[in-house]
Amino acid sequence: MSHKASRQMTRREFAVLASLSAAPARRRPPNIVFILADDLGWGDLGCYGQRWIRTPHLDRLAREGTRFTDAYAGCTVCAPSRSVLMTGYHMGHTSIRANTGGIPLLPEDVTVAEVLREAGYATGCFGKWGLGDIGTDGVPWKQGFDEFFGYLHQIHAHFYYPPYLWDNDRKYYLPGNQDGRRVTYSHDVIAERARDFIRRHRGKPFFCYVPFTIPHWELLVPEDSLAEYRGKIPEAGPYIDPRRHYADQQYPRAALAAMITRMDRDVGRILDLLAELGLEKDTIVFFSSDNGSAERLRKDEFFQSCGPFRGHKQNLYEGGIRVPMIVRWPGHVPAGRVSNFVWGFQDFLPTAAELAGARPPKGLDGISVVPTLLGRQQRGHEYLYWELPRYNAKNGTFFEETPMQALRMGEWKAVRPAPGAPVELYNLRRDPAENNNLAREQPGLLRRMEELMQQARKPPRPQKEPPSEWVIPMPQPAGRAKQ
Repeated sequence: MSHKASRQMTRREFAVLASLSAAPARRRPPNIVFILADDLGWGDLGCYGQRWIRTPHLDRLAREGTRFTDAYAGCTVCAPSRSVLMTGYHMGHTSIRANTGGIPLLPEDVTVAEVLREAGYATGCFGKWGLGDIGTDGVPWKQGFDEFFGYLHQIHAHFYYPPYLWDNDRKYYLPGNQDGRRVTYSHDVIAERARDFIRRHRGKPFFCYVPFTIPHWELLVPEDSLAEYRGKIPEAGPYIDPRRHYADQQYPRAALAAMITRMDRDVGRILDLLAELGLEKDTIVFFSSDNGSAERLRKDEFFQSCGPFRGHKQNLYEGGIRVPMIVRWPGHVPAGRVSNFVWGFQDFLPTAAELAGARPPKGLDGISVVPTLLGRQQRGHEYLYWELPRYNAKNGTFFEETPMQALRMGEWKAVRPAPGAPVELYNLRRDPAENNNLAREQPGLLRRMEELMQQARKPPRPQKEPPSEWVIPMPQPAGRAKQ
């Protein structure tokens, strides 16, 4: 049976389940809000040990819910990680495995938004999509979302004062942002659109996916936020982008901190709105990040954004893939708990399906972690798997080599740090910083984990990025170093 035929059959099954959900005896399923930061490290929040950056609302979310110490992003870069989150397949199977910015999801892909919409949910996405540009099958409104507002292409999302954002399939021009001027901060408009969606759909179950662009570069933030940190954090000097892609920034550390605090403010506004509408106890809120911090890519470790871990965005050591994860659902998810249960982005789709009373597609790599969220014991994964194959943008194929890979099995972690490199082996319980390679001391375990790495993946099919105005970085106007 083809994937598309299987998808159609699954939708019929969902329709039956959705009709059953209307029965009077059935309790209304919870609203689901998933807020995703962009390049936020494990150590960037106060509740994870950050000392310089103020995140009072996310710290409150952690106090009122459960904070996970061993949660993992789908990948170490943006688009593949989001593909894992949306489809429930890990990096060995999910559709998008290259991080070009515009490769789309496939027509046969079934996303969490489709599963929830078929179960009767209103579905909205507000922020950075990154899984299909305009004119492709990967756009959100072809992948289960009733409403979309934000950035479609990842490169478009590099800029906080763009001329326009997408309002479904129409361009929404941001007031004052023409000709390189900076008037309307895109994040603020996105946050308000997300709140408006919640207001309008409070009478039925809703799924509100809010993939904010903060704190991904460029490092720009309105003056009212920058003023909170400028002069209060020691700087190592201005940031000047030699490629002229990102805006220059005279106060890069202050700007990064201010961006995160501004995002935290808007998380707080969403939480306050849920309380104001009487939806707080009927809504489960997830907060996470799409991958580890890029701080070390900038050769600046002032904030210790990756916490105690080795690595960063773009590699598969813990600093690149272990991310903050906070879940709150008053009266259901235990408050103030810290859990070391090991789970990842592939688990969100089956988890959301169980919460909604829906049936997920068969054959997913993810599992429902609802028992863990509710404070119960459950069996976890045999292993979690990641990879990042090298992509040939000229012809849309992947190089035929063993890719960068990682596999976690219990307390053990195997890492192939570069394509074709030998696999390293670490015990994360004793050595969370991955400093002591035990590959020679544990040859049998190493062989087993290498076998699992091979079994976990199917070679990615060729997938060429469609033409887009964002494939080549947009030229930047002069005078961008003033802030």
